[in-house]
Amino acid sequence: MADGSSNYAVENLKVQVAACTRLLNNEGILGYSGHVSARLPDGESLLIQSFDASRSDLVPEELYIVDLDGKVLDGPTDARPVNEVEIHSEVMRARPDVNAVLHYHPEIATLFTMVDGMDLVPMKNHAYRWASGIPTHPESWHIDTPERGKAMAETLGPHNALLLRAHGAVIVSEDIPALMVDAVHFEENAKSLYDASRLGAVKPLSPSETEEFGNNFKRTNHAVKLWRYFLARGADAGAIPDEWVEELMPTERA
Repeated sequence: MADGSSNYAVENLKVQVAACTRLLNNEGILGYSGHVSARLPDGESLLIQSFDASRSDLVPEELYIVDLDGKVLDGPTDARPVNEVEIHSEVMRARPDVNAVLHYHPEIATLFTMVDGMDLVPMKNHAYRWASGIPTHPESWHIDTPERGKAMAETLGPHNALLLRAHGAVIVSEDIPALMVDAVHFEENAKSLYDASRLGAVKPLSPSETEEFGNNFKRTNHAVKLWRYFLARGADAGAIPDEWVEELMPTERA
């Protein structure tokens, strides 16, 4: 029974990763590059897509299981994992609370690594998630070695997102639905700051405002609500198969 349950959890996570990748692509957040990962139930391995697989039509069969040293344990024999698997493995090694990671290349958010005197800070209420800070890692090259991955994880520290200088961003969350929602809100927040800065002096959320919102916000309910919304939206657009929606649609209301 335990083995069957574990196998089902792995297969379900594969569908979650593939669906999240396609949904982020459908929303214009994840383009031709970038990747989503999920920690497996054993805590010591993760799912990551193959290097050549398209983000618009990724399927579970194109995912690899790799350990936290980046060693391939299972997956396609005619391809290889993405180059920057160390982004995911080293974050999960350093942060047991993180079960899902997104690396992507947001145009607006990355601008904040290329100007002086303008940090990416919480502007909208859902950005309370990053109230502790969004550090910028100085490495602009690919995070494609254990050493680079460890250095990046040190920059991330206890925070829930970081920017890579002139490169992109990394977002970490407790599971795949929450990661999808965090990615949407990260984009919204960066655009809000960019737009507000064009109007005049910006007024970011204060520490007391983010604390109040965070203390009263029902994060799990919100993630369920938006995951349901994006699953349905993706199915309507033909971005994900209907059978995935049936498997992944939460049953509880939020």
